[in-house]
Amino acid sequence: MKLIGLVYPNWGGLFLRILVTGSTGRLGSAVLNQLKERECSVLMTSRRKPEYGDRFDWVYSDMLSGEGLEEAARDIDVVIHTATSPMKKTKEIEVSGLTNFLSKLTHIKHFIYPSIVGIEDIPYNYYKHKHEAEEVLKHSNIPYTIVRATQFHSFVDSLFLSKPFLKGYFIPGNIKFQTVDVGEFANHLIDLTEKGPQGRTGDFAGPKVMTLREMANLKIGMSNKPSRVYNVALPGKLYKSLLEGKNTNPTQNVGSVTFEDFLRKNMTGKYE
Repeated sequence: MKLIGLVYPNWGGLFLRILVTGSTGRLGSAVLNQLKERECSVLMTSRRKPEYGDRFDWVYSDMLSGEGLEEAARDIDVVIHTATSPMKKTKEIEVSGLTNFLSKLTHIKHFIYPSIVGIEDIPYNYYKHKHEAEEVLKHSNIPYTIVRATQFHSFVDSLFLSKPFLKGYFIPGNIKFQTVDVGEFANHLIDLTEKGPQGRTGDFAGPKVMTLREMANLKIGMSNKPSRVYNVALPGKLYKSLLEGKNTNPTQNVGSVTFEDFLRKNMTGKYE
């Protein structure tokens, strides 16, 4: 592992070695992108080798099979656990995989677990398993911090607003989001490494609650392309929970980068 020399004053001058799991994912990549600007000792682990190979060392691991986890965990002080699986084998990876991983981490000082706002109130299997994973961590002997975030700007944009269809967006326009910048959240996770275990800490939510219709109209206005928004109501408890804003937390609007800022950066390449 490349030891570059970061000492954490809040840890009594200890030199901490950080493991980033899920290093090829959206959040893992953002964490590594922020870490490359800091002087620190970092090990990356994932099934595929990510970027930053010239900056950080990497080892193969698989949360599903458990292969490589013991090697990844060796000589590590802090874990930022961004490995996740929203679509496939979620319980096996989020719950069983985490349980197995924690069994190899009895020596570590701090396990940082990024989670999602509102998961106990939103009837979606992936969220249910994230909530179960939180409980596994709480009942382990591992010093931990659980920090929940709202959805990322890029996630909502790519899921609902990536391309208009027949010059229109056909979307459940009344559902609410409080999107946050993935880079800001990544920085927040890194800052938590300096503070020590916090237990369940405050949510990290975006600066503004918006309906999906408002987000679509904002994108249409900024793109200067003729388009319309067609609201599609959906049945079920999942749709109802998003209508009620269960995935938001207006009292914790920690992020400063707005959805408009995100769209502008995508168009110009920079925040203004």
